[in-house]
Amino acid sequence: MSRITVIARIVAKQKSQEIVRSELLKLVSATRKEEGCLEYTLHQDNDNPLVFIFYENWKDESCLEKHMNSEHFRNYVSATDGMLDEKAVNKLTRIE
Repeated sequence: MSRITVIARIVAKQKSQEIVRSELLKLVSATRKEEGCLEYTLHQDNDNPLVFIFYENWKDESCLEKHMNSEHFRNYVSATDGMLDEKAVNKLTRIE
């Protein structure tokens, strides 16, 4: 299996921005300790603070799947239920 890059774009609802930000930040330290996590960085858009971007690199797809099923990820999903306007996850494979 090959290395996988993930770009996740999360847009919080206006009234939920601080809660979503807090919950996203909780993911960072726990996720960086996961097996196969090579890079996991969270960004907030300078022009639109409702927009958050994760840039992630994983050893392989199975490590990413374990992350998506981890307790801390499931807790984030539960804690932010109904607080997002949109979420897009792109899984990428480097081709050069």
